Amino acid sequence: MFDIGNKHYEFFDMLNEQAKYFHEGAKVMHDVMNDYSIAHTKMDEIREIEHQADKVTADTVQRLNQIFITPIDREDIFALSYGLDDGVDNIHGCLERVIMYEVGQPKTDGPIKLTNLLIQATEELVKATGLLKNIRANQIAILEATNRILRYEIEGDTVYRKEMTALFKTEKDAISLIKWKDILQCLEDTLDQTKHISDTLKGVVMKYA
Repeated sequence: MFDIGNKHYEFFDMLNEQAKYFHEGAKVMHDVMNDYSIAHTKMDEIREIEHQADKVTADTVQRLNQIFITPIDREDIFALSYGLDDGVDNIHGCLERVIMYEVGQPKTDGPIKLTNLLIQATEELVKATGLLKNIRANQIAILEATNRILRYEIEGDTVYRKEMTALFKTEKDAISLIKWKDILQCLEDTLDQTKHISDTLKGVVMKYA
């Protein structure tokens, strides 16, 4: 049976919770890029983060199927929820590659730069989702957060291209090259995911502010 009693602003709390899991995952990946020796230990941590993020996504979908009135279009809630969950999944995938390939410590600071940008971008997602309960009053702050995410993503593209160029110029071991190429692509894709989510947030602001 549909619940039509209110607009259910708890969805914003759920999205903010998912953004926090994405941010926590980014910090885990950054720790591993700084110290490869903790990679296996951190896998347990990222699995738990992913489990909790999946649970929030499932709860969000369940609630959407139970209610009639939502604070924003249910399509936007779906997009944001699944987008944030995919971000956590991406981080899990990046860490799995690091462990599976046994790559050791990065030879350059490029991967650390990418994970640092990811931390900053996900922090902005936490800020932006935390402001959704009052979109009209917070529209400028939300848009400023999305603009900062765009800048981080653009900077990440530059770091990624430089790293790939250097990798193909300096790495003589073909297997090592393939491994790091895949890891760098995964990190860059995850940073791209923050922009996709911020684009959805920007669209929400345009609709409701």
